[in-house]
Amino acid sequence: MQVIHEKNLGTKQKALRINLNKQIYGSFAEIGAGQDVAANFFKSGGASGTIAKTMSAYDMTFSDAIYGVVENNRYVCEPRLMSMLNHEYGLLMERLNDKRGESTTFFAFADTVSALNYHKTNEAHGWMGVRFQLNPLGEYNDVIIHVKMLDNDNNLQQQAVGVLGVNLMYACFYYHQDPEIMLLSLMDDLAKDRIQIDMIRFEGPDFKHVDNRLMSLHLVKYGFSDIALFGPDGKNLQPSEVLYKKHALVLRGRFRPLINVHVDMLENGQKQFMQEPDVDKSKVVVMSELTLQALTEGDSAIDEKDFLDRVDILCSLGQMVMISNYHEYYKLVAYLSKLTKMKLGLIIGYPNLEYIFEESHYQDLTGGILESFATLFSRNVKLFVYPTLRDNRIMNCLKFRPASHVIDLFQYLIANNKIEDIRHYNEKNLHLNTDTMLDLIKRGESGWEENVPEAVSTMIKDRCLFGFPCVVVPEKRKVKA
Repeated sequence: MQVIHEKNLGTKQKALRINLNKQIYGSFAEIGAGQDVAANFFKSGGASGTIAKTMSAYDMTFSDAIYGVVENNRYVCEPRLMSMLNHEYGLLMERLNDKRGESTTFFAFADTVSALNYHKTNEAHGWMGVRFQLNPLGEYNDVIIHVKMLDNDNNLQQQAVGVLGVNLMYACFYYHQDPEIMLLSLMDDLAKDRIQIDMIRFEGPDFKHVDNRLMSLHLVKYGFSDIALFGPDGKNLQPSEVLYKKHALVLRGRFRPLINVHVDMLENGQKQFMQEPDVDKSKVVVMSELTLQALTEGDSAIDEKDFLDRVDILCSLGQMVMISNYHEYYKLVAYLSKLTKMKLGLIIGYPNLEYIFEESHYQDLTGGILESFATLFSRNVKLFVYPTLRDNRIMNCLKFRPASHVIDLFQYLIANNKIEDIRHYNEKNLHLNTDTMLDLIKRGESGWEENVPEAVSTMIKDRCLFGFPCVVVPEKRKVKA
């Protein structure tokens, strides 16, 4: 059955429709930022048919007594949200399943939110989730999100959380057959300058068909967030949780396909980053970054299969993958600097160094290249530059000649340890080019295999990735006796 996104359905109408559904019944547990989600259901009418209990363990001692002690006293975190869902859903099953389980789809809604404080000095964000059944006596599903509130007023942030919570509840029960519509509906009655969603995860028997990595891509693609992140296991991650008090080291690329030069860049760039005196080796998070621009060719739409193919290869090599909408490096650094104050590293190729110093890319900035550099290099960041072979010459920082009026700026960055050549590299890799390798793969010609990691070569051939012309062997017909 096709799912229709009812875009004109308001928050109160959504809450009322849920309230009038005699099958839906459960509890709300909200910590911080008011109790606006449950309040919307009470105000819409008929809440007694939906709500078994609402509560808020606002005091930390009460919260710990009910849900357990959290590590590092971080109450606005995913582990606290999951403990809330576990506890509240468990109580529903314990107290009501025997009584009305055959006619009820139970749910537990939970959120833990930190809205803007009086002095406006904190990061306004929160975790929100629903554990719910779609059939009486059925197994439960989870939908978990992380949200950033962007309003500059505490009351407005609380109101936005209330709307988002109703949208999430409605999506779980009425849009569950189409996860993409579920995602899009979360912003109903909300503007993107009020709310950002940078993590979403679907789990449970009714979401077995959902690829959470693809949902991460949709977060960025539809402008819900500028960044999405997932680990080698494909599990969606929340960036601020991953980078909390950690160093970030990023390699950007198209990775179509991943070739030996990428591996060499990453290995040697990481070695040099680890040698920095202000880097704690035990706290380094390494990420391979794909930008939206890298996932499109010209004006073509994003090929989701192609995206997943690239991701499968990166994840098979143990890589954490970041998707971003930051084509300019200074925007990426500005974002990462909000998540961690520890040193950042960017591994770039020599052509990227040329790109960074090209002033035409900053025409939309009032301060031009100086404004972008103030963001890029004023942070605790360092660029590690991998050389390029050009006209039989190895091009690196020593041979870089920017425009005459920015030479002094370049020399200043070199002298202040902001830019550095990657010193150790495999010179045989310098002639490699991803476009050339892709061409050979598509034509099925030999010669590309030795230029990609063995595991990547095997995966491309076994799964016919990137247009590799697999030979399909027809089944032998059985000869009748």
